[in-house]
Amino acid sequence: MTLVVVPVRYPLSSHSKATLSEAIRIADERDADLTVLHVDLYQDSHNVTRMALKRAVEREFGSLDRARYVVRKGFLVEESILDEVAAEGADVVVIGSKQAGRWRRMVRKLLSDPDIDAFLREKLDATVISVEN
Repeated sequence: MTLVVVPVRYPLSSHSKATLSEAIRIADERDADLTVLHVDLYQDSHNVTRMALKRAVEREFGSLDRARYVVRKGFLVEESILDEVAAEGADVVVIGSKQAGRWRRMVRKLLSDPDIDAFLREKLDATVISVEN
């Protein structure tokens, strides 16, 4: 079964809604399961619950039959997303253009060539789709 993972902010920002909309479209198109992921930072925790995330998404998009909602605690958003994507064996990761920029900065610290798509494909064996928002 194909799995699409989409990281979002909570409460849902306009950027998160656009990214989530594209992830839902991609999951439908590929007959895939969808994981909606929010990273609740330890240093700025809002104690977001899985149910609160689910309610917010369903208010915007209605009930999503094959969706799973995950809230991870972490210090770094990008690292927590990578951990979730790797742990779930995701096939597709849908990120907003702002998130892609943050990942580029993080990778730039590690590598001289910040080709985020190549880096993520190598590390995760997943397709990364960046949504302009």
